[in-house]
Amino acid sequence: MKWTLPDFDLAAFVAATLAEDLGRGGDITSAAVIPADAVFDGAMDSRDAITVAGLPIAEAFFRALDPDVTVEPLVRDGDRVAPGTDLMRLSGKARALLTAERSALNTVQHLSGIATMTRAYVDKIAGTGATLLDTRKTIPGLRVLEKYATRMGGASNHRMGLWDAAMIKDNHVAVAGSVGEAVRRAVAAGIAEIIVEVDRVDQIEPALAAGATRLLLDNMDPPTLRGAVTLVGGRVPTEASGGVRLETIRAIAESGVSFISVGRLTQSAPAADIGLDFVARLPGA
Repeated sequence: MKWTLPDFDLAAFVAATLAEDLGRGGDITSAAVIPADAVFDGAMDSRDAITVAGLPIAEAFFRALDPDVTVEPLVRDGDRVAPGTDLMRLSGKARALLTAERSALNTVQHLSGIATMTRAYVDKIAGTGATLLDTRKTIPGLRVLEKYATRMGGASNHRMGLWDAAMIKDNHVAVAGSVGEAVRRAVAAGIAEIIVEVDRVDQIEPALAAGATRLLLDNMDPPTLRGAVTLVGGRVPTEASGGVRLETIRAIAESGVSFISVGRLTQSAPAADIGLDFVARLPGA
């Protein structure tokens, strides 16, 4: 079954990425060094323990340049693998595989890095009842892919953009005059989901009274979070955000919040160490 992702044009992404790399002259190294009829067998492998994401996209890069390439996925996106695990095997035209190699690896390394960091955060809060969320702190143009990677790591997506929920923050409040007034304006506009950032406990009741459907408790320490959750009393979901790190997230989750959003999942995840090694063979062998 062909891999698809809602609101993501895989063919256009592959074409634009390859065009960026090929530029005006194409892969001049492979064209000069590799015979046109050379064939490669290869294996993509992980050098570290990772959570995998992006393999179907890597396959699309190879198929874009060699439609007859043989691709054998050995694991699936979302799988945890040990160091030294082969992720996929390839067999096809040597020039095409070499030309697509960097684009394919860049994508899998980046998305697997996000999925791996996400999985570490998810594991840290296991059993608390809190759900890990990503944020809009994504690389421009890669949001759909990066948020896909966080799902592969076990998180849930926050807003995909500015369109699917209102999030009232301090600058909105400053213009509206108060938290309550900002929320009332969003309610009057007919917005169904209204997330309100509060950085003080005394903002909670005005936000709820005006119609907030979720409270984002910003930069509060665990004791303050516990008090805020108690005050909310389950009337709406609560979300902790701001400065969350792996070493602090467990205590935050144990405060009783419904969600914890972490920007570093997409903003700061290091690339996974993944390689691709080819072996040449004679055509027809």
